[in-house]
Amino acid sequence: MLYPAFVMRQLATDHIEMLRRDALPPLPRAPRPAADIRDVELRLCRVGDDPELERLAGLEGRPVPFGRLVVAVVKGRIVAALPIGGGRPLADPFAPTAHLLPLLELRASQLREPTPRRRLFPRYVSLIRGSTHA
Repeated sequence: MLYPAFVMRQLATDHIEMLRRDALPPLPRAPRPAADIRDVELRLCRVGDDPELERLAGLEGRPVPFGRLVVAVVKGRIVAALPIGGGRPLADPFAPTAHLLPLLELRASQLREPTPRRRLFPRYVSLIRGSTHA
């Protein structure tokens, strides 16, 4: 089937325009703002936080973890919590909390009891005492 010349000319013009448009560099996108952490507060849980923690646990269908928790408060509302002793975090599934979990883990690790370091001094004393009785 042959197309009339004006139809072929229009198809060619449209094709050339599409190729020119695709050859242009993409327009710069506005940078996505990083997660706004100005309204975030990390702190230890308090007695008054129990209803909020129970709400979070209910949203996840789990019991509230035992022990002290580090909580992330955004605009006055607890959206995530992590037990200091270790365990799975509680997070509000209806709020963005992925950027808060590493912060909670870091703060919880800072608050944990340091592991006792093995002292070398008694070992050296016993070695010295053993060498003097030879």
